[in-house]
Amino acid sequence: MAVLDDREVSLSPIVELRQYILHPRKRDVLIDLFDREFIETQEALGLRVIGQFRDLDDADRFVWLRGFHDMERRGEGLRAFYDGPVWREHRAAANATMIDSDNVLLLRPARPASGFSPDLVRPEPAGAGVREDVVVAAVHHFAGRRVEAVVDFVEGALRPALLALGANLLGYFVTEDTPNNFPPLPVREDAEVFVWFAGFADAAAAEREVRGDGELSGSIPTPPAAGAPLQVLRLLPTSRSALNGSSRACATLRD
Repeated sequence: MAVLDDREVSLSPIVELRQYILHPRKRDVLIDLFDREFIETQEALGLRVIGQFRDLDDADRFVWLRGFHDMERRGEGLRAFYDGPVWREHRAAANATMIDSDNVLLLRPARPASGFSPDLVRPEPAGAGVREDVVVAAVHHFAGRRVEAVVDFVEGALRPALLALGANLLGYFVTEDTPNNFPPLPVREDAEVFVWFAGFADAAAAEREVRGDGELSGSIPTPPAAGAPLQVLRLLPTSRSALNGSSRACATLRD
């Protein structure tokens, strides 16, 4: 197994996992607005919109991933966007869809090259279509950080199990414990987590391995010393999501 130079293969060493609870029947309203107005405008300021998703098991949950080169540029980029003209113009419409937007985990790759592949390609608006692939995200809570045990678990147990199911391990992360440097957007400070993302090109395969209540099948192992609760998300990429069920595996585990 080749471990590649993380300077060439890592995407966004700082990642936000953002889960929004929306008013009933407002998710498509937010997705239409988000995909039209909030992707290129954030990326022009150095922020990376990694993926946007419908939660298959909660019609009122919208999940998205945003990446940053480092914490300093995170603060600078967020200030530029949320103080800028695009958010000022559309924030009332966006906020009107939301009940809660504070469930945010700030993450970093568990290993230097275990972040998402930089080869992600986002469909252009004219070429966007309906996707049938699924991304599974599993959030494991820990009483204390055990990074080495997590890495051993990923490389020794989780990755081969996912490959046997026809899935790719897209990335694996732990809590970034640097203080939040953009207070207007809260992040959770009550959790130490390990989060992995897997891509299933076949939605039926994902459904077989992850039940509608988020319970993993016996084919997918859980890490040692994981605490409760375990949150598992079955995520349908939006038509403009760069990260999807067919995305390339993270570089740390790429043969």
